[in-house]
Amino acid sequence: MYRNSINSIHQFSLKFRYPSSLISSLTTSFPKPIFLFHFRSSSSLQPLTKPPIKSLSTPLLSFLSRTQNPDIVSLICSKIKAKNAPFPPSLVEKEQLLHLGPREITRVLLRCQSDPSKALTFFNWVKNELGLKPTTQNYCSLIHILTWSRSFTKAMGSLSELIDISTNVDIFGNLVSSTEGCNWNPVIFDMLIKAYVKKERIQEGFETFRKVVEIGFVPDLNACNCLLNGLLKSNSLDLCWRVYEEMGRIGVSPNSYTSNILTHALCEDGDAIKVSEFLEKMEGEGFNLDVVTYNTLINSYCSKGKLNDAFNLYRIMYRRGVVPNLVSYTILVNGLCKEGKVKEAHQLFHRMIHRGLNPDSFLFNSLISGYCKEGKLHESRLLLNEMIAIGLMPDSFSCIVLIEGYKKHGRLLYSLNLIMQLRRLGVPIYLKIYNSLIRSLCEENKPYAAKNLFSIMFQDGYMPNLGTYNAMIEAFCNCDDTNEAFILKDEMTHKGIRPDFATYRAIITCLCRLGKNMEGECLMKEMVETGLTPDVKISASLVNGYCKERDLNNAELLLIYFARKFQLYDTGSYNTLIGVYCEEGNVTRSLELQDRMLKLGFVPNSLTCKSLINGLSRTRGCG
Repeated sequence: MYRNSINSIHQFSLKFRYPSSLISSLTTSFPKPIFLFHFRSSSSLQPLTKPPIKSLSTPLLSFLSRTQNPDIVSLICSKIKAKNAPFPPSLVEKEQLLHLGPREITRVLLRCQSDPSKALTFFNWVKNELGLKPTTQNYCSLIHILTWSRSFTKAMGSLSELIDISTNVDIFGNLVSSTEGCNWNPVIFDMLIKAYVKKERIQEGFETFRKVVEIGFVPDLNACNCLLNGLLKSNSLDLCWRVYEEMGRIGVSPNSYTSNILTHALCEDGDAIKVSEFLEKMEGEGFNLDVVTYNTLINSYCSKGKLNDAFNLYRIMYRRGVVPNLVSYTILVNGLCKEGKVKEAHQLFHRMIHRGLNPDSFLFNSLISGYCKEGKLHESRLLLNEMIAIGLMPDSFSCIVLIEGYKKHGRLLYSLNLIMQLRRLGVPIYLKIYNSLIRSLCEENKPYAAKNLFSIMFQDGYMPNLGTYNAMIEAFCNCDDTNEAFILKDEMTHKGIRPDFATYRAIITCLCRLGKNMEGECLMKEMVETGLTPDVKISASLVNGYCKERDLNNAELLLIYFARKFQLYDTGSYNTLIGVYCEEGNVTRSLELQDRMLKLGFVPNSLTCKSLINGLSRTRGCG
């Protein structure tokens, strides 16, 4: 399984164009039978053999090539290494800095290997103060220095920065080539995989994993898990399984976190045969799969409607000595209810109780909801009573599901009896339930029943909101009971709830419909005083109301008022007024009205012309 051929390493170097000096340094420092190496580091990333690495012993200057101006490297290094000397080196001349290029930056970094903090300070000075753009090789040298000194957080920061600024750059290859003449730690490969995943560049993380394995190193389990999780989140399930298979081939033993990731991958995949094979393999490797793993898979099957596969896993649990818990049964019961198999769900519910498990409110809610959807409200009510009898308090979901069931099947008033029963039993009724039921009663034009519930809500110490008040006001207006509507309006104002546009429109339109146009107009003016603007519906209600009473002067005055103050040109109301004049045979006044309206900005339409033509026809007929 392990690589044991020097030729394979040299072939790898040729394939990826890495320096032969790196490969030779990895192979010639040890006896021939054991040519691969082992780096002691904080990571478990390690080659496939275990001799220690040979430390760098050649003097630094022996492998640094001379430049046209080598003094700049020596000058900066002397400034960096001088005791108590400030840095940046302010005494460096600008003319000398012109000779500071990428090669010189790397040489300075290499001379600072023994003090990574100074190397980082120099690197940041070059990047931020001098405005020079470090190359990928400069970054890689710094990252190696930081990693070798176990400054992993700073190394990861620099690595992430390099990934951000690099596009279409082989960072892995550059890290390998920059090892020449530099102390380094193979944990950098783990870090590169993790950094790619963190930056959501999952494909590059996978390629790095593949190259690390090919060069002969074993990635750390944490790096493998990080990559697996990234592949899972990106829905690259095929690559996820390829990484897992490669882990087994190179001897990386999975842990419970690996198992959890792969379980979720199976859930996405949904292949029942693969699930069974995975479970057998995990158990064969010594993993005792717990109930959480099985519940995750069962939940996945149920969410996809694969109940047969879910129950097959449920039976496998018993055969393998894993006892289903409350969560297992809740998932299965909920899955059956969603598929409309409430009777089977209830049978499973009783089977669970016989096996010594006590149901919770979530399990009851699943059954109550299932029966409500089927219109079996009596069974739902019995389950609610059973729930209360064993000491479980119904929550807002339980009550709302039942109320919606009563509403759907035209038995909303039964909800009031339910509320009263629950209150007698000491079950708290939440504000959300009161508001929902009151609005439902109002939608069915049952404002008086809603008002009774309104009073009960006050007794329980709840304050209704503006929406609930408006729902009741509108319901009373639909029943032509403006007295109750005004009482509610005054009550909400007294409680500090300001009436809004919907409040005023409901009452104004109701008053006009009942012929109480003067009251409607007064309320409209009160509305305007509060800063609210009337709309076309309010305008039409008032103008049409006056037209029905044949009070055409007030109708015209309102049209003028709305046009001038609010630029509200209600053509429908205008046509109504024209039509009334024409019906009375007073075509002259209708034409005069048209002239006045045109000056205000009203634009006649086809209905206007039709009314005038009909009026003129009647006048000629009478003549």
